[in-house]
Amino acid sequence: MIISANVIAICFYLFAAIYQGKYLLNKSTNPPRVEWLFSMGLIAAVAHGFSAFQTIYHDQNLDLGIFRVSSLIFWFITTISLINIMRRRASTILLSFLFPFAALSIIASTLASTPRELSSSISPGLVTHILCSILAYSVLTIAAIQAAILTLQIHELKQHKIAGILRAMPSLQTMEQMLIEMIWIGVALLTISLLSGMLFIDDIFAQHLTHKIVLSSIAWLIFSALLWGRYKLGWRNLTAAKWTFGGFIFLMLSYFGSKFVLELIL
Repeated sequence: MIISANVIAICFYLFAAIYQGKYLLNKSTNPPRVEWLFSMGLIAAVAHGFSAFQTIYHDQNLDLGIFRVSSLIFWFITTISLINIMRRRASTILLSFLFPFAALSIIASTLASTPRELSSSISPGLVTHILCSILAYSVLTIAAIQAAILTLQIHELKQHKIAGILRAMPSLQTMEQMLIEMIWIGVALLTISLLSGMLFIDDIFAQHLTHKIVLSSIAWLIFSALLWGRYKLGWRNLTAAKWTFGGFIFLMLSYFGSKFVLELIL
């Protein structure tokens, strides 16, 4: 059942990416229909979600290995982006970047071995910490992708190029507004994640989580500084993108860096 869901998700993710990619790469003059793109993405996301949750939660245990959680994070990212389509059609540009990575995350999760398991008897507070952490990483990953697209758009405009990906992008003002919205949501979720972690994790030092807390806190400070600079100093465009990249690097190091060292190296 899980294998079938994986195949469906991977195929529809790739179909949707190719469908939009033809237009972005000037292989087609007709822009992709949002309804078709949304439908293919929705089918993929439903199958992906079923697979991700079945893989992480099995035999009354939670498997929080790096590849399992990566798949879940990409499912959250894709789902949030699809919801965004219902609000702004302009946000479909993100999907051409997200869908191939979501497909790869499914493949990696399927092929990966189980490094360790976490008992399902965890407290509600710890569940809150885990869910908010995954949601925060997901939303701020979207913000980082948004910042990358914004940077590309500014570069293309300076080169006076109005073709390919640029023609599918909304205005700079809309792109920047979407970026700041994602960061606000991400910072709120990251705040809850940090507070719940400090309250509900019994022994942070014994569980090798000190560096994770420190790096996540640095990321929180960087994103918060960006929001302060945006409204107090008027930071915009490339400045906002650079601060987003900085916070994202520390955030990814806090989770995936520690998971990589503990699970794949040690």
